[in-house]
Amino acid sequence: MFKKTETGVVETSAKRGPAHTLISRDTEVIGDIQFSGELIIEGRVRGSIYAEDASESVVRVADKAVVEGEIKAPSAVINGLIQGNVHCSKHIELASKAIVVGDLRYNLIEMVLGSEVNGSLIHITADEGGAPRLADGEKAAGQLDFSSESTDKA
Repeated sequence: MFKKTETGVVETSAKRGPAHTLISRDTEVIGDIQFSGELIIEGRVRGSIYAEDASESVVRVADKAVVEGEIKAPSAVINGLIQGNVHCSKHIELASKAIVVGDLRYNLIEMVLGSEVNGSLIHITADEGGAPRLADGEKAAGQLDFSSESTDKA
């Protein structure tokens, strides 16, 4: 599992998982952030946040956190204050204390009772980086068909 190199530095042979970055409650970051993996914000960020890889990166903004700048990431879970535009190509979840002051571009969205968006909600298509939509007449998995006529006749 561990091996010693010529420089004396010990390396692990275990595979590295996605990176996790925490901006703690008492921390303020001034400037843009580029990240991959998971970015957890509990403090304040004054700058834009960009995900480097467009696959599994996620931004999590805690309930007392503040971001003053835009966010561009595949997925986000927001429960704090965002003062800027948000662009999520896969999924965004707005928790009960989420406040977004700016436009929100999304592919899939979840909004819990109490969350606020003070701006436009703009659905993005596959051409704009979102997941492809269903073709006309195609049903999503588990979707019920309510178009058939009732069999009850009076």
